[in-house]
Amino acid sequence: MATDTTQRTRASLPVVPAAAFVLVWSSGYIAGPYGVQGMAPLSLVAWRFILATVIVAVLARVLRGPLRVDRGEAIRIAIAGFVMNGIQFGAMYLAFDAGLGATLGALLHSLSPVLTAVLAGLLLRERLTRVQLLGFVVGVAGVLIVLGPDIEAAGGAVGVGFAVVAVLALSFGTLGQRWIGHGPDPLWSAAIQFGVSGPPILVLALWLEGTDPVIDARRTAIALTYLALVNSIAGLVLLGVLVRRRGAGAAASVFFLMPPVTAVMAWLVLGETLTLREGIGLLIAVVGVAAATRSTTDVPEEPAA
Repeated sequence: MATDTTQRTRASLPVVPAAAFVLVWSSGYIAGPYGVQGMAPLSLVAWRFILATVIVAVLARVLRGPLRVDRGEAIRIAIAGFVMNGIQFGAMYLAFDAGLGATLGALLHSLSPVLTAVLAGLLLRERLTRVQLLGFVVGVAGVLIVLGPDIEAAGGAVGVGFAVVAVLALSFGTLGQRWIGHGPDPLWSAAIQFGVSGPPILVLALWLEGTDPVIDARRTAIALTYLALVNSIAGLVLLGVLVRRRGAGAAASVFFLMPPVTAVMAWLVLGETLTLREGIGLLIAVVGVAAATRSTTDVPEEPAA
């Protein structure tokens, strides 16, 4: 989804929408691992976005009227959307399928706002503070502590590798939002971004996963419905509320809350538990991300879940 460029604001986040956004985003790390147990990962991602596209396009047509973007703008929206949605979620769901846990997935993604700031500093010559850089280093150190000496429990090199690709795609996609600019309507922009993500991933899924990717029909139906309606649609609405109140970096300012909330959800729903080492690493990473993202009100844009 397209958002405004980074802006400075002192307005506080509305508590209820912010808490709801954290819960919705965090729940995506539960629905993902749950879903890949019922459907092949790329197929799950593809049908999630196809379903979300239909719903958002209908809402956009009813609430906003016809689509009004020129070809160049539509292309920019589509490219940023495919990177941030298709590549990001495709890679993360492949990581979940390889064995990556929900909490570690959330922890890696929580680094994205800080990584985006680092990339903006390196590639776009934007100001990068020492606190942001230190926070990123501390966050990465925390992730490494969580991983520990044996990464096989986290899906091995394949699972971790796909997760890293997902984090990079989220950060580069976030930078791509600035390329889009101010113009597009958020609903129509989301419809385009979801729409260009589903079909290419579906083609890849048909090639790699075949024409019968469903393992458990009931689990698949639950996961797809939840991912499309709650994570994609409700997440979009909640992000819109936060952006109107706090500005484009609203999501980034609460990203540090995602891993601990996900850890509780993963324990309740998936039965995942953390060792003492993993708990310490999680705490270190969360502190690093929190310090970096809350040290300045100029924070990067983030998409809806």
